[in-house]
Amino acid sequence: MTEAELQASSITRHLVTRSYRQQIADSGYYDQLKYIVEPSVKEFDSPGAFDTSGEHDNTVVPGLQHKYEQTGLLLVTNRCASYCRFCFRKRLVGRESDEIVPDVAKVGQYIGGHPEMTNVLLSGGDPFVLSTAKLDEILTHLLPIPHLNSIRIGTKLLAFEPKRFDDPALTAFFKRIRDAGKTAVLVTHFDHIGEISVDAERNIRNLRAQEVQFLNQSVLLAGVNDDPEILAATFSKCHQIGVRPYYLFQGRPVKGASHFQVPLRRGSEITRGINQRLAGIEKTFKYIMSHYTGKIEILDVGDDGRVYMRYHQNKSPDKIGKIFSRPYTERACWVDDLPE
Repeated sequence: MTEAELQASSITRHLVTRSYRQQIADSGYYDQLKYIVEPSVKEFDSPGAFDTSGEHDNTVVPGLQHKYEQTGLLLVTNRCASYCRFCFRKRLVGRESDEIVPDVAKVGQYIGGHPEMTNVLLSGGDPFVLSTAKLDEILTHLLPIPHLNSIRIGTKLLAFEPKRFDDPALTAFFKRIRDAGKTAVLVTHFDHIGEISVDAERNIRNLRAQEVQFLNQSVLLAGVNDDPEILAATFSKCHQIGVRPYYLFQGRPVKGASHFQVPLRRGSEITRGINQRLAGIEKTFKYIMSHYTGKIEILDVGDDGRVYMRYHQNKSPDKIGKIFSRPYTERACWVDDLPE
């Protein structure tokens, strides 16, 4: 098919870095990891929506979302170094989009007027496809804001192109955040232990020495990492190199990507299996569904046939932490699949 035909079918184009291709070929897990970046005909028959978390409805300034009181989400680019086939932002990644921030100064003005916002997450696309100079420009509008305590940056480049972090200019970049009295946090995206290269580990250790904090988020992916042994090994390795396992995301019902979803019962069994294999100090992740209403922690499917959940985050603060349940339906993969 031509590029235009793929775009018409909302199929993300194929793009993968040479270093990632080599890493997964050498990892011993190629037969699983290839599905992260290799296109599949399943994408044409994979139903769903393009905005499963209500990002459009929570956009307050072009490029800035304010869904939860304390957090701003800033979309700084529509590009990545490689394109994940399960991406939940297929609507904008790798294509023209008006959701990417056009004016960071306006974003800064909004955040400055909202003292409840204590942290900003730079996302996209992958912010580290931008030059360090461009990222520095973004900081110029954020660092003077007194009530911002931390700057988070989400990235999969430590898997896709870890040598990006060899850039000597990053030392001054992170020092600038530190000197402004803020915490720099990199949120890595390792879905599988086979993605954690020697170069990635080296750069993480170097940045930790510069007081950069690390969290990791993974997505539970059918055929890739839906195995408690693999995910336990991934989280244990992350812990070993100083990256705190943060979220294990339930796959979203995204058009072109819903074939990666794992049923909630199976996901709960996998989560239990992960925890059985980890030391107590390594059990820092939450099994999360990033829903339109908020981040829902999936606790378990009980013996009574109900799925027990809790709001980890919600637009309404009074709902945060409250446990609720719904009857489980076989093969259900999302809260909307469950009867109320």
